Amino acid sequence: MTDYRFAVDVGGTFTDVFVFDEKNKKMFITKVSSTPSEPEKGILAAVKSTGLSGKDILQFSHGTTVGTNALIERKLPNTALVTTKGFRDVTEIRDGTRLDLWDAYNDVAPPYIKRRNRFEVTERMDYAGNILEEINEEEVRALGAKLKRRGVESVAICFINAYNNGENEARVKEILQEELGDVFICASSDILPEIFEHERMSTTIVNAVLGPTVSHYIQKLEVEMKGLGYEGDILVLHSGGGVMTSETVPRYSARMASSGIAAGAIASKYIANLCGHENAIGFDMGGTSTDISLMYENELRITKDWYIEYGYPIGFPSIEILTIGAGGGSISWIDEGGSLRNGPHSAGAEPGPACYGLGGVEPTNTDANIVLGRLDTKLLGGQMILDKEASLKAVYDYIGDPFNLDVAEAANSILKVANANMCDALRLISVRRGYDPRDFALVAFGGAGGLHGAYLAKEMDIPTVIIPPHSGVAAAMGCLMVDVQHDITKTYLVDAKSVSIDALEAEFAEMEKEAKALLEEEKIDESAMNFIRYIDMRYAGQWRSLAITLGRTLDSIEGALEQFHQEHEREFAFSNKDQSVEIYGLRVAAIGTVEKPQLPKKIIPGTVDLAFKEARPVYFEESGGFVNTPVYQREDIPTEVEIEGPAIISQLDSTIVIPPHFTAKADDYRNIIIHYSK
Repeated sequence: MTDYRFAVDVGGTFTDVFVFDEKNKKMFITKVSSTPSEPEKGILAAVKSTGLSGKDILQFSHGTTVGTNALIERKLPNTALVTTKGFRDVTEIRDGTRLDLWDAYNDVAPPYIKRRNRFEVTERMDYAGNILEEINEEEVRALGAKLKRRGVESVAICFINAYNNGENEARVKEILQEELGDVFICASSDILPEIFEHERMSTTIVNAVLGPTVSHYIQKLEVEMKGLGYEGDILVLHSGGGVMTSETVPRYSARMASSGIAAGAIASKYIANLCGHENAIGFDMGGTSTDISLMYENELRITKDWYIEYGYPIGFPSIEILTIGAGGGSISWIDEGGSLRNGPHSAGAEPGPACYGLGGVEPTNTDANIVLGRLDTKLLGGQMILDKEASLKAVYDYIGDPFNLDVAEAANSILKVANANMCDALRLISVRRGYDPRDFALVAFGGAGGLHGAYLAKEMDIPTVIIPPHSGVAAAMGCLMVDVQHDITKTYLVDAKSVSIDALEAEFAEMEKEAKALLEEEKIDESAMNFIRYIDMRYAGQWRSLAITLGRTLDSIEGALEQFHQEHEREFAFSNKDQSVEIYGLRVAAIGTVEKPQLPKKIIPGTVDLAFKEARPVYFEESGGFVNTPVYQREDIPTEVEIEGPAIISQLDSTIVIPPHFTAKADDYRNIIIHYSK
């Protein structure tokens, strides 16, 4: 019987597995080591570790770092760019900005396609989409022969003004496909028909360099899963918070560039909704980094301004996720000015923190938590034994001795600096966006989220912290909580006051037709299709725009204008209803609803004594040092019974710290809800 919904989150260190038994309404988890060079092997090992065969799996969904790692490591196929004469160097000129304005030596990474593989052809389109110069087919065929001799594996086509008319791009693509056979080819008018040549070209190039890599990965995974007996679709999470099937993944491979980190944001939204919150900040702290997302009024923030490497934007809509170098393996160090720092460099999985005993000698956040007694020396149910003496030595030698601190004070200082860094990131995604953290819940998860969540909430004045069940693999669970989704975008420049509603409706109808075809390709039944319309608006003369959600039909533009003014006031503390507003672009989110598991409620009666595991000394600065602290087994904590801090809650995949002056309780869904009792 195919009763199991299977979700996998492929990370750089571990591959996390979340399995939901549809028949018995139970869930179980596991972790296996990742295999970055061949990620499908880690996935197969994860499937086998559960004892299930492919025939048992009803649905298989996963987030993967294949695209992200390929871009970072530059393990890319031999790719060519074909563009309009005079625009060969757009990808190198970019927009002229730097990540650090004041660091003249911090160069932007080189383009993904080297100059010798960037080619110009004769063609020209004006701003309105009128063809000024036709394609020279003989020139294109000669170029095709040259690309074949060079062994090109992928081609990106991006012509000036093709966002308004893709006819020339389509013809060149057709000719090159005839000349090059099975070589992967994508055109900007198919991928991202939007104005601004750098952003459009960059997205098309990323799509082209990832196309063969992603296709190869998906094909291998499909073959291996079929070998295990699985006959269903391989669902892959994409940057926009939906999933794609293997049929469309190669076509929109750039969307996989942030596949893995989007899962955590989806999980935080789901958990927050279970607990009755429409506003939530997702805080996913792993071994190397922390990913932070924000949900406001039940919608995750979406951005089109994102990248894997600065200077090479990816224009597909993506969940806005702020990633910082703060994780369990982040190394503490002293800078040239004598100040204590934490991260962004990490000990990673190898050699790992000093307590791993794999050769690491520098102190990490994990080592600091070990020294303070907050983290047990036995992890993963005793499968992993940590060396406390190594942690003590690393913290004292590198931090305690230089600052003349005892080892506990040094460890506490390490965590205070780490927490300060993470609070800065929380402010960046909330306060600087016009949101008040006091109106939000903090959903803390990942292997280290529960260790730090309460302290961050106290500093940010966030009233509620939610630690989901199986928080160490919550991102994997997020892979099961998403629908099939595609985003169709189009540049549409017109004054909002003079726009024709009929013309706007016709544009949306055409976009929905294209979106429907994509969902049909994904085998989504028409009854499960839903289309959400967005309109990008900005004040005349502005560069940035804001996306405004529309209803299914558009009777007038007035409601959208009012919503735009309100959003602009919230985001930028400014609005002017007398200022002209223009429409900048249109977007249709095509959603194919798929069945999702409903997490069961579990009521455990009794007193907290039933969950008591042991007591051990744990350091809390607010209590003056080490305090004999009760440790509770999470699975046995009774429902709605209040636990007063200080306390430690232990589980297979993570640890939760309840500091003094905090209280915690388990709700019906086994979430741990933490409050600060001032």
